[in-house]
Amino acid sequence: MSIQVSIDQDLLQRLPGFRLGFIEYEGIVVSELPKVAKGRMNLFTASLRLDYAEAGLAAIEGIKASRQAFKQLGIDPSKYRPSSEALIRRVLQEKTVFGVNGAVDVNNFLSMKFVLPYGIYNADKVEGGVIVCRLGKEGEAYDGLNGRETSMTGKLILADQQSPFGSPIVDSVRTSIDETTQHIIQVIFIHPDFPQEKEEELLETSASLFVQINGGKVINKGVR
Repeated sequence: MSIQVSIDQDLLQRLPGFRLGFIEYEGIVVSELPKVAKGRMNLFTASLRLDYAEAGLAAIEGIKASRQAFKQLGIDPSKYRPSSEALIRRVLQEKTVFGVNGAVDVNNFLSMKFVLPYGIYNADKVEGGVIVCRLGKEGEAYDGLNGRETSMTGKLILADQQSPFGSPIVDSVRTSIDETTQHIIQVIFIHPDFPQEKEEELLETSASLFVQINGGKVINKGVR
């Protein structure tokens, strides 16, 4: 049975037009990113540095929109950056963004390409097969992939029947993927300014590249 994805109505009232894209995969083989793919992705990041070295982040379409969405939810985007912005910021600082594995690297590439936060999770570790996007409650926290316990109070989060596990800021260790993971769900945090007519391209491009690099097949996708 495919994972169910929904958005809390209170969140939508505070941020009308916010959506979640999701793509669920089976039969994934998580391994090192192929050299050809890595070369193409490095060319992309090189072009980002060339195009925006002087103009900076503010000139990149989508950066401002994600930051505005955070502000509307009461999240300080200077303190808690959308992951897409954090990745592009690293690129402009000539820091490494690839080299984890094929699944994570493709996810990071897509996040920069569309300038949207992407999350990638081990679907078998999503308790109850249900994902709800909401704002974090008082006292909610998790061990993040950045090596720190991160408070999720008031943050934009993904939660299952157990607890929060993901966000457009930093994801949890609990639902992270490794080389044994075969069942994956990819979640895209879509700010209100992203054109609805581009949603299909967003999903198709993301799914096509992910399967091309990591194998497997798409078993469910859509926008909520």
